[in-house]
Amino acid sequence: MHATRDGCSRDSQQRPKSTEPIDILIIGAGAAGAALAWSLADTRMNILCLEQGDWMDPAQYPGMRTDWEVRQLSDFALSPNARGRREDYPVNDADSPIAASMFNAVGGSTIMYGAHFPRFHPADFKVKTLDGVADDWPLDYARLEPYYVLNDRMMGVAGLAGDPAYPPKDVPLPPVAFGKLGETIARGFNRLGWHWWPSDSAIVTQPYEGRAACINAGTCVVGCAQGAKASTDITYWPVALRRGVRLKTRCRVCEITVGANGMADGVIYYDAQGIEHRQRAEAVVLACNGIGTARLLLNSRSQLFPDGLANRSGLVGKNLMLHPYALVTGVFNEPLEGYKGPTGCCIMSQEFYETDRSRGFVRGCTFEVGRGAGPVLAALQGLSAGHLPWGPDHHHAYAELFDRTMGIVAICEDLPEPHNRVTLDPLLVDAEGIPAPKITYRLSDNSRTMLDYAVARAKEVLEASGAKTVSAEAPLKVAGWHLMGTARMGTDPDTSVVNDWGRCHDVRNLFIIDGSIFVTGAGVNPTCTIQALALYIGDMIKRNLANLFD
Repeated sequence: MHATRDGCSRDSQQRPKSTEPIDILIIGAGAAGAALAWSLADTRMNILCLEQGDWMDPAQYPGMRTDWEVRQLSDFALSPNARGRREDYPVNDADSPIAASMFNAVGGSTIMYGAHFPRFHPADFKVKTLDGVADDWPLDYARLEPYYVLNDRMMGVAGLAGDPAYPPKDVPLPPVAFGKLGETIARGFNRLGWHWWPSDSAIVTQPYEGRAACINAGTCVVGCAQGAKASTDITYWPVALRRGVRLKTRCRVCEITVGANGMADGVIYYDAQGIEHRQRAEAVVLACNGIGTARLLLNSRSQLFPDGLANRSGLVGKNLMLHPYALVTGVFNEPLEGYKGPTGCCIMSQEFYETDRSRGFVRGCTFEVGRGAGPVLAALQGLSAGHLPWGPDHHHAYAELFDRTMGIVAICEDLPEPHNRVTLDPLLVDAEGIPAPKITYRLSDNSRTMLDYAVARAKEVLEASGAKTVSAEAPLKVAGWHLMGTARMGTDPDTSVVNDWGRCHDVRNLFIIDGSIFVTGAGVNPTCTIQALALYIGDMIKRNLANLFD
């Protein structure tokens, strides 16, 4: 069978026989889907999650082999287009300076993220009120705060209390060690009098809940075989499954179906053999990320929803936010031991986080200090950057580069704009013939100015730390791993897709819990907030069970 824009199979009369309905069907087993499944498990409802990827075997992670660095460029690359795994789907991101990154498996993109785990600031929920741009969220930091705390405990977050950039908060575990690299850059921040703090990291620094502590192998972004990094296949899912939630893998959903009453009544999906199935459900929950959720809604067209499911506002797929990244790299005279320790978690600075209009832009960014590359990636990156010549000077130049580099990434908040969007590609399809997503994205003047400012400030702190040379890339091309805004929440059905607890305005038994419901993107990694929202929505579902669809 071949995909069409109006569903999965060309002949709707040949659709598979329906199964008995379940209570809750969750689509996607990543950060959000796992948290919600765990939350709803105590209701004893019949809950099923469909995941298009599979369980990962930690013994087969690249970090268990000596070629692990090279595999970051092949079957464990950040971009699904580069990986080409069957469980992936391609993304047409040619019309974007930032390439989309995601991973499909039980655990989703938490398998490959760096586990940097900051919360949103209170100000991030009310940028319209404070700065006159974008929109305020229909909820605030105080409402999410208990779910941040719960998620920190479930994921096993390491950090240090007392950060003046946040309201008072505690974390379960002591912070990841700075190492020589972290101490070096901290001295630079101190010389400039700028804020810095140990990163909140979803990485256990001592034995915790049956997980062994981080051993500083540096293989975080190709899966943590140690189990120190919190991916939801080892945090939320084991508990949810013990409590009776069911999880089916290698199940690619192509359409959410609706009945004559306009309510979602189930899904059509393909199994690992490419056989089409129908699963009926009383309620459907989307947890497919800011690209995958929009793609599925747009592909779920019907007479009631000719422009895509839950899309009467016309906003499904629009307001895509990707977090433009600047990468600023310094080369130092002495070894930094940067290849030791978690890849993306060292220290962070939010000196330039809140709006200061004298800088020429609104909102701001977070600086994250990353570790240095391993020996193979250092060579490959040095060659691509033109720092390593071929010939007799090659080894000397390599010795001056390896273990002497330090990178600062600036996560810049980009504001929601309708022209930044996800649509269905007219030609590109996945392994089942389902239309692939196409992203159209351009940097705003505000984002461009913020990137330039961030690069200049990052150069200052690297030089203050002793860097002899500094280079920059902005925006960083392979950095589209924060996918937000394409099914935004709000109180007005004309200007939002879901209400303030994730229920679609147009379809009262359809919920969305991933980053697509973000109203604004803040200037920090979103996973912590995605999971807090999923836990909050889970609680709201439980509180409203008696009249859930009213």
